[in-house]
Amino acid sequence: MTTSTKGTASQRKEVSPAVLVLEDGRIFRGRAYGAVGVTFGEAVFSTGMTGYQETLTDPSYHRQVVVMTAPHVGNTGVNDEDAESQRIWVAGYVVRDPARVPSNWRSRRSLDEELTRQGVVGISGIDTRALTRHLRERGAMRVGIFSGNALPDDGTMLAEVRQAPEMKGANLSAEVATKETYVVPAIGPDGEAVPIGTAKFTVAAVDLGIKGMTPHRMAERGIEVHVLPATATVEDVYAVNPDGVFFSNGPGDPATADHPVSVMRAVLERKTPLFGICFGNQILGRALGFGTYKLKYGHRGINQPVQDRTTGKVEVTAHNHGFAVDAPLDKVSDTPYGRAEVSHVCLNDNVVEGLQLLDQPAFSVQYHPEAAAGPHDAAYLFDRFTSLMSTAQLEGQRA
Repeated sequence: MTTSTKGTASQRKEVSPAVLVLEDGRIFRGRAYGAVGVTFGEAVFSTGMTGYQETLTDPSYHRQVVVMTAPHVGNTGVNDEDAESQRIWVAGYVVRDPARVPSNWRSRRSLDEELTRQGVVGISGIDTRALTRHLRERGAMRVGIFSGNALPDDGTMLAEVRQAPEMKGANLSAEVATKETYVVPAIGPDGEAVPIGTAKFTVAAVDLGIKGMTPHRMAERGIEVHVLPATATVEDVYAVNPDGVFFSNGPGDPATADHPVSVMRAVLERKTPLFGICFGNQILGRALGFGTYKLKYGHRGINQPVQDRTTGKVEVTAHNHGFAVDAPLDKVSDTPYGRAEVSHVCLNDNVVEGLQLLDQPAFSVQYHPEAAAGPHDAAYLFDRFTSLMSTAQLEGQRA
């Protein structure tokens, strides 16, 4: 929900003040960054010190105003290779000290110019450490960024923020997902694309807000990925004759995702190898009969410690989620599809970070193993998915 006005970056930044207003009445005053105008969303913070371009273009951040905890942002500019989707999805952007001049051999333009070009309203020059502490204590909440030379009074701005929609109850995946099915071909040993229909494995990926690096990670492992809209039916999924089914990350409240849950249950009934990440983990949780809940301020960044309880290994992982699955950590649960257990847990707060079924080939994680911008500790999960499909193929041949 963004409006912006035109003008050159230098003209606007020299004269345009900006104000950030939280729904609890806390106000921060700074300078315009990116487009000048008004935007609303949910205020969240990201702890990543790198990878801001991947963060901005991650569809999971739809309708969120992202506060960067790293004080200096934009020093490597923006390139044409690292975007995770075709556009910036964040509703607004908050930085303390934006880079004045980008310096990187791949940079094509400054971050400020890119935000302006795409109409993303931001604010700079505020104490992001104080803002982050406030969000940790009070929780993620609605926020508005107002910039320009004729700003409303504080009371009017606060009233507008409180009228903005909340993230709880928001059904957003269809707003960011592809409208048409497309195919990402497998990559052969020579680094070239494999002809469609000749890959060792075919995966139907339900796009709930998928990042571009995710099908690429599968393609690197010889998987042909058919990316389907969020509205895809069970018939659509099996029309591609998949060896496995994947449910992606995405924005919004999983409690509203009844259609993806019903599709996943149909996949579980057929016992097709299944893998989900982030929103897909929450969908699996709901499909198995667990509830979901909103975290106080969520996990966002590229430095979250998670333990894989199946191996005992601790991984540093990339996260972007404000909701979590409510499943028991201390026991195996009985579900309509067999026994299930929590496979991964966050070491900061014991939030469920992964689920797996013990009686059929299905698992999920709450974080982002594709980890564009890093870290890459969890890349093995794509190999685990490949192994499940390979085993299923062998069992099918024996049958």
